Amino acid sequence: MRTARFVLDPAFTVGEAGPRLFGSFVEHLGRCVYTGIFEPDHPSADAEGLRTDVLELVRELGVTAVRYPGGNFVSGYAWEDSVGPAEDRPRRLDLAWRSTETNRFGLGEYIGFVRKIGPQAEPMMAVNLGTRGVAEALALQEYANHPSGTARSDLRIAHGDKDPFGIRLWCLGNEMDGPWQTGHKTAGEYGRLAAETARAMRQIEPGLELVVCGSSGQGMATFAAWEATVLAETYDLVDHISLHAYYEETDGDRDSFLASAVDTESFIENVVATCDHVGARLKSEKKINLSFDEWNVWYQSRPNPHPVEDWQEAPRLLEDVYTVTDAVVLGSLLIALLRHADRVAVACLAQLVNVIAPIMTEPGGPAWRQTTFHPFAQASAYGRGQVLDVRVDSPTYTTRKYGEVDLLHATAVRAEDGSVTVFAVNRSRTEPLPLEVALGRTGLTRVVGHSALADADPEAVNSLREPERVTPHPVEGTTLRGGALGAVLEPLSWNVIRLA
Repeated sequence: MRTARFVLDPAFTVGEAGPRLFGSFVEHLGRCVYTGIFEPDHPSADAEGLRTDVLELVRELGVTAVRYPGGNFVSGYAWEDSVGPAEDRPRRLDLAWRSTETNRFGLGEYIGFVRKIGPQAEPMMAVNLGTRGVAEALALQEYANHPSGTARSDLRIAHGDKDPFGIRLWCLGNEMDGPWQTGHKTAGEYGRLAAETARAMRQIEPGLELVVCGSSGQGMATFAAWEATVLAETYDLVDHISLHAYYEETDGDRDSFLASAVDTESFIENVVATCDHVGARLKSEKKINLSFDEWNVWYQSRPNPHPVEDWQEAPRLLEDVYTVTDAVVLGSLLIALLRHADRVAVACLAQLVNVIAPIMTEPGGPAWRQTTFHPFAQASAYGRGQVLDVRVDSPTYTTRKYGEVDLLHATAVRAEDGSVTVFAVNRSRTEPLPLEVALGRTGLTRVVGHSALADADPEAVNSLREPERVTPHPVEGTTLRGGALGAVLEPLSWNVIRLA
């Protein structure tokens, strides 16, 4: 096969890849919360009921911003139900997922969970703009963030949380363009409500960062028109606009599935163009950044293998088991986010535990890493710094959805110490891909390591019985000679090449 090539030069960069690119998402959906992160009767549970085995994996995963409590759940969420003594909290019907919510895990428990992840983690709170509005958002903000001396801040203190939660990053609703959303609105209706809410929240704390709802996907009939209308109302009041995208293999079209990041990059670029068009119309020098706060592989077309009845507590929903192929696609989606780090300021893998998640658990039993855990953990560990401008010269292949697509999908990140990590996916299902990278003025002299996630069985998974079936393995023979990196990427593989 023809060699794929690109050039690295520290003078040509995309932008800074910050920690918020490696966020995740906890929603009251299925077993994400209950028997996922929170299981008071579990042998590993701490005094607050959090599973310490899951916490250890979350830290290893490298999660930063944690978006909460939804998702579709937030559009029926009454934050008041989730505070105070757990035994006094009401049970409610969750219309989004037709489940019963006990509220045993609430706002204070969420903040406690984020704090226990470590100092690298921060809360990302969504307010309900589906069935509620400005007043309820302000009440939540006062309870969460005001130090003391008011009814709601003093109520928080009475509930055992003396210190304010310090939530800086807020989402103004969720997927309000979607007819499935409780309280769905037109773009004009939502834009006006979001603007009113943003303006009021900033009256309390001018320095908040606010995320306004963009389209739930590039395929929505209202895509781009929605963004333009909403931003016309909110442009000077918000910092970010959201994007959501999920991918799955359909009709046996694996070649297109492997090229899913083509759609991701197109989605990002089209939203950026729309934002900048609105900014130009408003004659504003401000740039709206992007919050890609839901993204993942999700097999929405597959039936649920677990029997579920309406209004169950924590039913088994959306518990996708991920293959090697899925992990390679997820790695490619990470590359797409890094390649647009100049405008994608926040990104949240949806979700964190059990529900389309990199971490799985069994009630009363163990927790383990799915195949998709590994690309995310490696990207979070080595993907922070200046993203270099990578323009590949690659052999191509033909896909049903996206036409001609490069077999190589790649990016590179330069850390503060001058070391560089190359992230690369070989989309060929059958052929290894030779790679040559000209290192120019990077000053790099050695290969620190090359690992790959690949397997002779593209359907291989990690499971309760075989939790370590799929892990990254070292690759031999990668060289750095004469100012050029030489490597061979295995078929259908996610690769991390570290250089110093």
